[in-house]
Amino acid sequence: MIRTFLAVEPAEDLRVRIGQVQQDLKSQLSCESSKDIRIAWVQPASIHFTVAFLGDTDKSCIEPMRHSIEQAMTGHRAFRIPIERFGVFPRLQQPRVIWVGASESWERGADGARLVTLHRAIEDCCRSLGFASEGKPLSPHLTLARIKAGERQVGLALAQSGVLDRPMAGGSLVIKAITLMKSQLRPTGPVHTKLWEIRLAEGKGPGPV
Repeated sequence: MIRTFLAVEPAEDLRVRIGQVQQDLKSQLSCESSKDIRIAWVQPASIHFTVAFLGDTDKSCIEPMRHSIEQAMTGHRAFRIPIERFGVFPRLQQPRVIWVGASESWERGADGARLVTLHRAIEDCCRSLGFASEGKPLSPHLTLARIKAGERQVGLALAQSGVLDRPMAGGSLVIKAITLMKSQLRPTGPVHTKLWEIRLAEGKGPGPV
């Protein structure tokens, strides 16, 4: 068995921009120097948009999954997710994750509906292969950091900085391929290896929504 997930990989220029955003955010979180606070910043090279976490996966499922998802993605066209706001999970008072992602207006628009439809098709494929659905709405985001200790202090610092209320110019995440990644947990952090990639059709047409 191997640990896997389906993801979209950012282009290199977006990874560079995300690294700059992380540095800017670190400078605003003066509380990070406190011994009671521990923040694990995600390396830009490891940042990705998780479409579906699969968990333990039998190697015999890898090729059937590729074929099934390739069929499900027929007709879906590439599109962009604008990276334009900061957010936290689960709430600002005790954040565990700091992320950047699409605006709420984008999520309510036509491309947001397109992402939901694509995600639903992928989830249906995974369920047909015996994988359980995560049972929660898809949130188009890229994780910047995970707060390991001192959540309340970090939440207060974020609130005082006002960063969550300001729009950001982070570029765009281009949804042009879905990748199956193998994740190996190590003391220095997870190591991700690409197993296969399926590209969406190019073009400006609307695709299924």
